[in-house]
Amino acid sequence: QVQLVESGGGLVQAGASLRLSCAASGRTFSTYAAAWFRQAPGKEREFVAHITRSHGSDFTYCADSVKGRFTISRDNAKNAVYLQMNSLKPEDTATYYCAARLGGWGSSRLGDYAYWGQGTQVTVSS
Repeated sequence: QVQLVESGGGLVQAGASLRLSCAASGRTFSTYAAAWFRQAPGKEREFVAHITRSHGSDFTYCADSVKGRFTISRDNAKNAVYLQMNSLKPEDTATYYCAARLGGWGSSRLGDYAYWGQGTQVTVSS
């Protein structure tokens, strides 16, 4: 079992940056693939980015909508995953969720993740 707690959300203006954090507890987080998803009001939850550690290296993938602006990273010593968000746009407004799966590679599919945090709200004003 692993528990996930997100933080770092807030209200910012368009063009600003935020860094979301996901703190994990319960098991060695380095054995998990992790991801960020987001859900805007009235919309389905969508994939943002995932990260997998394999043979000592981190492999990442971001959705096209955030590629070049968002970066996912992890610090296994701190049992944490981060989402650095730059050049924020009003359409990035959503609740952002951290997710984890034990073993395997990161995935863009919600159903592949067994563990979820409660979410942190990001609001970008124009």
